[in-house]
Amino acid sequence: MATTADIRNGLCINYNNDIYKVTEFLHVKPGKGPAFVRTKLKSLTTGKVLDNTFSAGHKIDPVRVENHKFQYLYPEGDQFHFMHTETYEQITLSKNLLDAPELLKEGESVMVQINTETDAPIAVDMPATVVLEVTYAEPGVKGNTATNATKPATVETGASVNVPLFINEGDKIKIDTASGAYIERIK
Repeated sequence: MATTADIRNGLCINYNNDIYKVTEFLHVKPGKGPAFVRTKLKSLTTGKVLDNTFSAGHKIDPVRVENHKFQYLYPEGDQFHFMHTETYEQITLSKNLLDAPELLKEGESVMVQINTETDAPIAVDMPATVVLEVTYAEPGVKGNTATNATKPATVETGASVNVPLFINEGDKIKIDTASGAYIERIK
């Protein structure tokens, strides 16, 4: 058994008869009263996000997971096909296990967390950023770089991303997979 001192981002725990992944946490030590840990937990079966507060020293039940590198192959409806990079074994995962499936490009490498007790995939960790080409954007106008105005653009995976006004079709942009936000243009 672990305690709240062991909580970190990415930790998978058994909580309320479900497996949750810690997406955010904050240790709080108020001036008056006992310390506590404020967390955001994402259910790995339903995808729901739950805000929860644990008192300091509360016992938690971590789930033992192994991380394996997989390559994304192709989508098929709500199913996504991946291949293990060492054993070439193929697995199919549902859309709700992925944080940002619309930003996955064929051939992209991801880390799949597998529950060691059941050998079932429970989560997919995408790379922090992806570089995608803009396939459609309204034409940019010279001089539109001084303000923070944005416009919608479609990238090669079909996702829509708000980008600055100077981005044009054919530009490659870096996107944060956690928030789906534009970071920078790649030259």
